[in-house]
Amino acid sequence: MVSALALGAVAVASGAAQAETKTKTLYIGMNGGNFERAYTEHVLPPFEKANNVKVVIVPGTSADILAKATAAKDNPQMHVMLLDDGVMVRAIGGGLCQPISDDAVLKEIQPAARMKDDMAIGVDMGMTGLAYNKKLFDEKGWAAPTSWMDMADPKFANAVVFQSASASSFGLHAFLMFNRIQGGDENNVEPGFEKFSDTIGKNVIEFIPSSAKISEMVQTGEAAIFPLTPTAVNNLKDKGIPVEYAQPKEGSVVLAVTQCVIANNSEPELSQKLAHYLLSADAQSLALDNGNIIPSNVNAKAGNEDANAKLTAFRGYMETANVLDWDAVNKNRQAWNSRWNRTIER
Repeated sequence: MVSALALGAVAVASGAAQAETKTKTLYIGMNGGNFERAYTEHVLPPFEKANNVKVVIVPGTSADILAKATAAKDNPQMHVMLLDDGVMVRAIGGGLCQPISDDAVLKEIQPAARMKDDMAIGVDMGMTGLAYNKKLFDEKGWAAPTSWMDMADPKFANAVVFQSASASSFGLHAFLMFNRIQGGDENNVEPGFEKFSDTIGKNVIEFIPSSAKISEMVQTGEAAIFPLTPTAVNNLKDKGIPVEYAQPKEGSVVLAVTQCVIANNSEPELSQKLAHYLLSADAQSLALDNGNIIPSNVNAKAGNEDANAKLTAFRGYMETANVLDWDAVNKNRQAWNSRWNRTIER
């Protein structure tokens, strides 16, 4: 009986110890596809192992993740979220984020990646420019594009694929650069709306809500030229899709994927620790090598020659990249979306 009681006490103590060390779970919202794969397979495992935590990705577009976070604002279900920079401005304005706490790693981040008061910080520094079907261009003997206005060239009739400006950051970026070329800015989009349909618009074979269909349309020869990022182009090339990136002479548009710690979440300290890790040179080097995700940490290094070449090219593109006035964009976005859907994609 004494032995049985002793064994029972040991079992209780063991159970209590296991309860104390029970693996916690963090939920992080981010784009699916390449981002989800790179983070799940390569970036997050070292953090999970070091902190005895499971990190579960909630995949979706930036708009999807923002909608989920907004719906659960009073009882957050996620701990950290990664959103395109323009969408993140809306999240911050909606009170969904808390500042990323001070840490030595913040000194390693490009200044352009840090939003005001560190409410959000970029983990992927990209830009939207032009991409083209290399196989088709070679067959036709066409020179690589050099301007956003190349999409209005008559030779691309029914061969331009354009992401919806009301649903896609790529489409919005391309439209706003067209608007700037026509003499407008983010506070005045009349030139863009007045001239788009008779220039680029008349060459568009299809307006698409996201870029998922581009690989198929390149392979069938339907898509000749389209807005896209260097990261997306490299991902397609890795799959054998014949595409190349071209930096427009007017400049690309900065497209940063930013992270914020969700306000009032259930694991504030661990969430901050995850945010700091994702900003680290180690994490961003893994993201670069395994997902073509361009680092915001200046100390991140490419692990192979191919990744280093991509990083060098990106830094060159960044020299002429444009930053949008996101306050003006978000103030008018809903009206623009309605007008775009009514007059451009009708």
